[in-house]
Amino acid sequence: MLDLAAERGHERDLARMDWERDRTAPPEGFPALPTIPAARYVDPAFLSLEREGMWDKAWLYAGHTDQLPEPGSWFLTRNTGTPIVVCRTLAGEIKAFYNTCKHRGAPLVKEEAGTARGFVCGYHGWSYTLDGKLTAVRDRRDFPEFDMACHSLSAVRCERLGSLIFLNRDPDAQPLIEHIGPMAAHLEELQLETLRLVDSRSYEVDCNVKVLLDAFLEVYHLKSIHENTVDRFLDHRAMIVTLWPNGHSRMVTPNRRPDWVDPGTKGMPEIPTVSAFTATNNISYHIYPNFVMPPAPTGIPLLQFWPLGTRRTRVVSSWVAPDHDPANPHPLWETRIKNWERILYEDLQFAPQIQESVEGPGFAGMSLNYQERRIYHWHEELDRRIGIERVPEAARVAPVLAPFVAHD
Repeated sequence: MLDLAAERGHERDLARMDWERDRTAPPEGFPALPTIPAARYVDPAFLSLEREGMWDKAWLYAGHTDQLPEPGSWFLTRNTGTPIVVCRTLAGEIKAFYNTCKHRGAPLVKEEAGTARGFVCGYHGWSYTLDGKLTAVRDRRDFPEFDMACHSLSAVRCERLGSLIFLNRDPDAQPLIEHIGPMAAHLEELQLETLRLVDSRSYEVDCNVKVLLDAFLEVYHLKSIHENTVDRFLDHRAMIVTLWPNGHSRMVTPNRRPDWVDPGTKGMPEIPTVSAFTATNNISYHIYPNFVMPPAPTGIPLLQFWPLGTRRTRVVSSWVAPDHDPANPHPLWETRIKNWERILYEDLQFAPQIQESVEGPGFAGMSLNYQERRIYHWHEELDRRIGIERVPEAARVAPVLAPFVAHD
């Protein structure tokens, strides 16, 4: 059951939707959002600052605990920009290490996933436990004053949000659950620790990663891009936004009809603790910088957007769901994922052409409206993480949204 605070929060959100639907102007006191400079999407110097100051120090989704089904299981991820091995130790803990032998940098593993009792470098045979400790060195007699304890694998911060595994290359990063702040309480009803991995696939697109991220932080585009799909049942004019600290946010878009139910999910197992508010509206959570999660009682897509360079992006789309049996999946999953993929392709279709435009002389910057404030919130946080003093003045965004950030 929901606690009283959550119920009152949902009542406030429903009232906010009614206000949004009926308003004739943005709220009193909301500022005209300054233009976001085009350089933030194309300038190599700025994108280098972005990589160093944000991507290399962010909490990033790595995978699901189902990918580590038993002690000794491991998988390799490169999405974070460098190869990292995530493993379940013999004691059952989940840990992560750079895929780098401490001898001469050879890879510990060469496959994408596997099971082992430890890691053995294929180049010179140095051996490590699944906890990262060096246990054997070939011809150790030839290494004078060699301290095994000083040559453990380089660990990567690894923490979980239920069954979802996140990594952070910054050893001093704030703990994940503290970092997402008020969002953590909202996610409790989803029972993320119980959800099983259903499917995961990826797509590569020729554009800067922010071109695609932008599209998933607003619904202003629904009537143009999704005319024959989600626009048929979503009321974008009643959408509400909650901006949280550290760049995180939530967007809730109501159905046009409160009694509408997705016919493609009828009869599928449901998360028993999902509230009526979540079940009858379309919520999208954003964990900064690149994780988007729009939950439904019968399953949750997990979207990540990864920079593969300055103008190429990988989109990873995964699904988690309650009571999923990988050996005997529910018969509706195949159609459901195909329908989701159709919507996803609608969002991806213009990205390469947008990239061409933002690189051209006709584009000086982005002019955002009130509905698109999550995008501006994203950029404000980027400058904070880089360090505003390090961002060239011509590429900065003015910090104007602080009064609209919720701390509970």
